[in-house]
Amino acid sequence: MARAGRLHSVGLKLDGTVWTWGYNSSGQLGDGTTFNRLAPVRVSGLTSMVSVAAGRSHSLAVKSDGTVWAWGLNTNGQLGDGTTTQRLRPVQVSGLTDVTSVVAGAEHSLALKSDGTVWAWGYSYDGIGDGTRLRRTRPVQVVGLTGVVDLAASSGGSSMAVKADGTAWGWGYNGTGQLCDGTTTSRLVPVQVSGLTSVVAVALRYSSAFLLEGDGTVWGCGANFSGELGDGTTTRRLTPAQVLGLSEVVRLGAGENHTLAATQDGRHWAWGSNGQGQLGDGTTTFRSLPVPMEGPSGASFLSGGEGHSLAVQPDGTLWVWGNNGSGQLGDGVPSNFLSPAPSLFTGPSVVGGGNHSVGLKSDGTVWTWGLNTFGQLGDGTTTSTARTVPSQVAGLANATFVAAGPERSMAVLADGTLWSWGNNTSGELGDGTTTARASPVQAVGLTNVIAVAGKGGHTLALRADGTVWAWGSNGYGQLGDGGTASRWIPAEVPGLTGVIAVAAGSLFSVALKVDGTVWTWGGNPQGQLGDGTTSSRSSPGQVPGLTSVVSMTVGRGYTVALKSDGTVWSWGENYYGQLGDGSTFWAVSPVQALNFTNCVAVAAGDSHTLALQDDGTVWSWGYNASGQLGDGFTSSQSAPAQVPNIIDATGLAAGDYHSMAFRANGVLWGWGNNGSGQLGTGTEDIRMVPYAL
Repeated sequence: MARAGRLHSVGLKLDGTVWTWGYNSSGQLGDGTTFNRLAPVRVSGLTSMVSVAAGRSHSLAVKSDGTVWAWGLNTNGQLGDGTTTQRLRPVQVSGLTDVTSVVAGAEHSLALKSDGTVWAWGYSYDGIGDGTRLRRTRPVQVVGLTGVVDLAASSGGSSMAVKADGTAWGWGYNGTGQLCDGTTTSRLVPVQVSGLTSVVAVALRYSSAFLLEGDGTVWGCGANFSGELGDGTTTRRLTPAQVLGLSEVVRLGAGENHTLAATQDGRHWAWGSNGQGQLGDGTTTFRSLPVPMEGPSGASFLSGGEGHSLAVQPDGTLWVWGNNGSGQLGDGVPSNFLSPAPSLFTGPSVVGGGNHSVGLKSDGTVWTWGLNTFGQLGDGTTTSTARTVPSQVAGLANATFVAAGPERSMAVLADGTLWSWGNNTSGELGDGTTTARASPVQAVGLTNVIAVAGKGGHTLALRADGTVWAWGSNGYGQLGDGGTASRWIPAEVPGLTGVIAVAAGSLFSVALKVDGTVWTWGGNPQGQLGDGTTSSRSSPGQVPGLTSVVSMTVGRGYTVALKSDGTVWSWGENYYGQLGDGSTFWAVSPVQALNFTNCVAVAAGDSHTLALQDDGTVWSWGYNASGQLGDGFTSSQSAPAQVPNIIDATGLAAGDYHSMAFRANGVLWGWGNNGSGQLGTGTEDIRMVPYAL
C-alpha cells in the first residue's frame, strides 16, 4: 500500500513497516528531521502496521492492534494527540482503538472503526462531520454514520463515506457541488449522495468527487471548468454524471486535480490535470476524458498527490510518475524531467570536506573524490595524489547519511551504525584510538544513529531517540559534558533531548530541537554560541530569541540558521561577510541576512555561505578567494548575491573552499577550489562559475 500526500509519499511494506519520502518541512516523513528525502526512509518504531494515509503535511498509520499513529504538521490538531504541537516522530492518536483504516485531508483526519463508525479530528472550515466548525485535537464521532466500508478526504475540506448498503454520504465543503447532493451548500453533518445506490468506493479530488458503482461504472460531480469530470462537457455537476469511456473499473484513486482508475483487464486510466506528467501517458497534456497510462498494469492500489501518482502492483512493487521536485517519487533523483546530461557523480546527496567530497547514491553506496593525505577517501591508501573522479568506498552498503570534516569522512548505515575514516588525531573517529584510518571503522558502542556531524576535531552523532553523543577534542568544552577532557569513544551529551539535527564547528557544537530552538556549547571567542557573550561554555545553552528554526549549518567559526518563514539568521565570525548582514563585524547574537527571504536550504563552507530559494535559484556570500561564490570573481561579498546560470537547484553542499548544487535533472554542479580534484570534474582546474560534474 502507498499513499501520496501533497508533496510526500508514505508506503506500507508487506512486513508491516512504514517508509516515507519526499517533502519534509513539517516532519511529515516521521524520521525525526525536517530534511527532504529523495529515497525512502523507514519510520522507526512502527511495526505491524496495516494501513497508512498522507495528508497535505501530516501522515497517519494504523497498527494491527487497532491503534492509530500520526506525525507531521499539527497546527489544527490533525494528529489527534490532544495538542497542536508539530511531531517529527509518530505519536499515538488519543483514545482511538479498533481502527481498520485511515484517510487524511489537508488539515483533518478520518478513521474507520471495525464497528463501521467514523471518527474525525483536526479542522476544516465547513466541519469534520460532528455538527460543528470547531477544531478538534482529539477524535470525535462523525454524526449518524454506521455500516461504513470506505472513506475519502480531500485537501479541499470535503469528506465522503460509502456504506455497506451501497449509499454514499458526504460532508464538509461543497462550494462546487462535490458532495453530490444537488446543492452547493456545505454540510456540517453527512448528507446522502443523490441517485447512486450501489457505490463500492469513492475518491476525492480538491473540488470534485468520483464514485465507483458495483457495475464497474464511474460517476463524478463537482467542478468541471475544463471538463475534468470526464463526462464530455464543461458543465458543473451537482449530482453524479457518468465518466465516459470507462467500464469494468475495479479500483479508483485521486490526486489534487487528477483521477486514476484500474479496470478488470489490468489496464490503468487517468484524466484531469497533467502539467507534471501525473497522468502517466507520456505527455503533459490536460485530459478531459480517460486515457490509458503507459507502464504498469493490474495495480492493487492507486493514489495521487498534488502532481504525482503511485501504483502498487500485486507483487508489492511500487510504480511512480509525475512531479518529483521534492523527491516524492522516491527514486533518489529530484527531477520529473528526462534530459540526460554528462555527470561523473549522480546521487541523492553530497557533502564537502576540506579538500574532498563525499557522495551518497540512492542505492546506499558511498563515493569519494579529492585529497587523500589522511585516508579520507576510504580506499585503503593515504596517497598524496588527488583523485579527480568519484570512486566507491569499499565495504559500505545501505548508507543513509554521509558527512565530511576537513580530513575525514563519515557514513551512517541503515542498521544505525556509524562508520568513519581519515584523520583521527583527537580520537574523532570514535574507534577508541587516535590512529588515522584509510578504510571505514565503526564508532564504538553507538546504535540507532540517524545523523552525524564533524567539522573540527570532534564529532557529534544524533540517535533516533533524540539524544546527542559526542567524542574527540574537548579543549573548549565542545563535547558538552561539562568538562574539557577529550574522549576517544562516544559519550552522551547530558541533558539534551528532543534533538532533530546537529552540526559541529571547529571548536563549538550546535543542536536543533524539535521545538525549533537552537542550543550551543563549546568555544565562543567570536560569539559562536550566539548567546550574546564571548564566554565559552561546556554544557548546552539555548540561543536566546531564536525560534521556529527548521535547519542549520555551521562554518569554521559561525552558524547559519534557516527559519520556517524562509529567513536566514547567522552569528559568530564574520571576517569575510559570511553572516550576510552587509558588514564584517562579529555577531554575538543572531543577525538576519540582508534582503533574503523564501529560503529552503542553507550550506556553509569554511567562511562562505550558500542558500537555496524556493524558486530554485542559489545565492552566496562570504569568502571568495577560490571563486567559491560562483560569481566569476574572487572578491568576498558581505550580502547575498545570486549565483549565475543556476535556476533549478534542488540541493546544496559546501566544502571549505568549494561549492556544489544539485540541479533538477539530477546533475551535480560545482565551483570554487579544485586543486585536489574535490569538484569531481576529472581535472584539477579551479572553477569560478558553476560547472556540470
